[in-house]
Amino acid sequence: MSTTAEESYRLRYGAGFEVPGEWSAVLEQQLAHRSVRGYRAEAVGDETLAALVAAAQSAPTSGNLQLWSVVAVRDDGRRARLAELAGDQQFIVDAPLLLVWLADLARARQVTTEIGSATAEGADFVEAALLSFIDVALAAQNASLAAESLGLGTVFVGAIRNRPLEVAEELGLPPNVFPVFGLTVGHPELGNEAAVKPRLPQQAVLHHEQYALEPQLAHVEAYEELLNAFYATAGLPGSWVKRVAHRFGSVAGLKGREHLRGALRTQGFELR
Repeated sequence: MSTTAEESYRLRYGAGFEVPGEWSAVLEQQLAHRSVRGYRAEAVGDETLAALVAAAQSAPTSGNLQLWSVVAVRDDGRRARLAELAGDQQFIVDAPLLLVWLADLARARQVTTEIGSATAEGADFVEAALLSFIDVALAAQNASLAAESLGLGTVFVGAIRNRPLEVAEELGLPPNVFPVFGLTVGHPELGNEAAVKPRLPQQAVLHHEQYALEPQLAHVEAYEELLNAFYATAGLPGSWVKRVAHRFGSVAGLKGREHLRGALRTQGFELR
């Protein structure tokens, strides 16, 4: 990459951001993150997959419980079926590898009941579900960063949760395992690289000592202007505010995910 700190921060925050003095190859890789939806036909081999899973397993995990699993999907037909379940997104079909990341309480229940000789009633509570969702998110982010460090492109697929029970059936998931999101992985299509998308100003997300909501509005307005310019350059419809409002302004914006509580319970997550 060999991008300077000034260039990296400018792409992420726009002009005017005071560049910190700290810089490293890891920070350069992190700030260069972008979603990649165009892939070459070149496969992602088993050695690369093993490295990505090793990176995932090196992420923090609460109490070393390791409440997650991942399914690697390479079969063209299965990827196509999953793409349909996830909103008919073509890049899922095009990617040589789809990783479906799972909140996994089944293994912990099995260990508790069959080896630990206990009832596993603690796994019925919201806390257990939260731990599994946090664990899988941390693991997947590690894998994504590792993939990008190897020159691969990735994009997370939250639409896996649009029809999670059908995804669970396609992947043969047992009770107490839930599909949280997908991650496509592949070699970026040359000449079709995505740009680094600006993020909210740090003043909107960084609080000192106590949380402050009201001052964020001015920073949101500044971000709206910055992101509209980015979208205009990319030929995309603008307004971050409208995107947020579309997602949360009505139930329709959830695209089927308003039924997640029921789906979780169907998969054995009691959420007591």
